[in-house]
Amino acid sequence: MAAPRPVEPADRGATRIADCVVAKIAGQAAREALTGTLPEGHEPPYAAVDVHDGTARVRVAVELDYPADLAARCRDVRARIVERVRTLAGMEVPEVAVTVERLHSVHTARTTGERVR
Repeated sequence: MAAPRPVEPADRGATRIADCVVAKIAGQAAREALTGTLPEGHEPPYAAVDVHDGTARVRVAVELDYPADLAARCRDVRARIVERVRTLAGMEVPEVAVTVERLHSVHTARTTGERVR
């Protein structure tokens, strides 16, 4: 009797990555994009995702310091999330919605420690 033929890895089954795992990747990627620029006492970025057919749509909430180029900071967050999710989960990310939840004034933080609302 002949030895069984090895089954190719792609023919063995499927891998499903849970939404919560992709959300953790996205949240960590947002933190990486903002490293060194996050205000004191900030909340870490929070991400939520919808995964469907190998694509992930990401929503992330961040706190930023102010004054700063907010559009550039959000662009950096989007780019980092797309790159990390693609690399680590093998998913395309056609949409990343960034919500700035709160701004922290560098001037106010130095004098009174209060947040700008």
